[in-house]
Amino acid sequence: MKRALISVSDKTGVIELAQAFVSHDVEVVSTGGTHKLLHGAGVPVTNISDITGFPEIMDGRVKTLHPNIFGGLLAIRANDEHMGAIEGLDIKPIDYVIVNLYPFQATIEKPNVTFEEAIENIDIGGPSMLRAAAKNYQDVAVVVDSGDYARIIDGLDNDNPLTRAEKLGLATKVFRHTAAYDALISQYLTQATGEAFPERLTVTYEKVQDLRYGENPHQQAAFYAEPGAASHTIAGAKQLHGKELSYNNINDANAALAIVQEFNEPAVVAIKHTNPCGVGIAETILDAYIKAYEADPVSIFGGIVALNREVDLQTAQKMSELFLEIILAPSYTTGALELLTQKKNLRVMTVEMTPQGGIPALGTPRTTQKVQGGLLIQDLDLQTVTETDVQVVTKRQPTSEEMKQLLFAWKVVKHVKSNAIVLAGADRTVGVGAGQMNRVGAAKIAIEQAGDLAKGSVLASDAFFPMADTVQAAAAAGVTAIVQPGGSIKDADSIAAADEAGIAMIFTSVRHFKH
Repeated sequence: MKRALISVSDKTGVIELAQAFVSHDVEVVSTGGTHKLLHGAGVPVTNISDITGFPEIMDGRVKTLHPNIFGGLLAIRANDEHMGAIEGLDIKPIDYVIVNLYPFQATIEKPNVTFEEAIENIDIGGPSMLRAAAKNYQDVAVVVDSGDYARIIDGLDNDNPLTRAEKLGLATKVFRHTAAYDALISQYLTQATGEAFPERLTVTYEKVQDLRYGENPHQQAAFYAEPGAASHTIAGAKQLHGKELSYNNINDANAALAIVQEFNEPAVVAIKHTNPCGVGIAETILDAYIKAYEADPVSIFGGIVALNREVDLQTAQKMSELFLEIILAPSYTTGALELLTQKKNLRVMTVEMTPQGGIPALGTPRTTQKVQGGLLIQDLDLQTVTETDVQVVTKRQPTSEEMKQLLFAWKVVKHVKSNAIVLAGADRTVGVGAGQMNRVGAAKIAIEQAGDLAKGSVLASDAFFPMADTVQAAAAAGVTAIVQPGGSIKDADSIAAADEAGIAMIFTSVRHFKH
């Protein structure tokens, strides 16, 4: 008679699976809550204590860690010495292991969870049984995912046993599962001990979906999310309508969301290839959209639009006049959603605009960049600047209106690829120069895009001016004020050029390189 060991926190489908085992003369052995559930459902089940000869002790901390269990899991059936050893000790082989683990992730996601509660939800016996069974995969079918129960039941009902390859696949899934489980614990404890960059970095992500391809059709791709991803992140967004998201869609939507969340007032951001082509703010979301559109009506075509207020029917009507890939907003009125969903391919998404949910215990938000043979990791650039943080370095002080424009432009330039220059009016961008090899080149692109609107605008630069040429180009275009980090050994040259042109310039002492 074969034997199955079942010990699960997630009880989904477990009664049906246990009934299938029993109907095919497989003895079911179980522990604690699982035993109680199966027994209550009328399933003949053996208590784990009857196998080990010991009761569960220490509030269930010790119940499966016993040679009678692990001997039955690890004995190689084709090894006469192994089989002789367990026979001599009256240990029966275990043929199926159905285990999932204490809900550590769900525990640390709970508001106000204590450290002690988190520690108590670290499973010990479960991962040990899973790893032992997976190591002996050729003889033990090990299942950690309730989605695989159907295959086990089919094998029993239709005399269609698992192949060696299928058992190896299940075992491989086990090691991915236990590795992710341990990685989450390690992240939690690393944060608790205050280590910013430990000697080993182990992270885990959960697959959301396969993508049709990556940045280009010849590249395979998939999207993974952090466990418990916060609802205000792109991983926490929900798609309401439209065709499947692509790699570039997700990347661009992430960039749009990061910018629009900089603003408290109604704001709209249009993104193309992760750079903003138009940003507008206003008293209403409709007016903010119009400003973002007018900032660059050419580049917005085929772009991504993010709004930080509910989309109403009027705004939806305006957006529906052109081709967009994605619209991302916290909500939509019924009329707006009905209109936008008439466009078959338009992806309509919702996302929270303020930080909510997630796993606050996992600490400072970070970003990673894969390089060949390694990984770069850093804190997210969450630095903000207010009027009290800046230093006026020119003879002319910016007017109150110019200061508002400068702080608006500064919020935007932070999210533009370096070298980055942004020209802005009172409530919208008018020119964006992104990703150039030199700063004056970025300025010339932004000025050319702005055209006549450059006159009377302000300029923001993500890093300092190494020479006065950018200030001179701005002065020639009619820019009236500049915000930049400062810190160049030639700051005096830029300040002198600004003074000569009557431009007000402020330093933030904060740089926003973005590569």
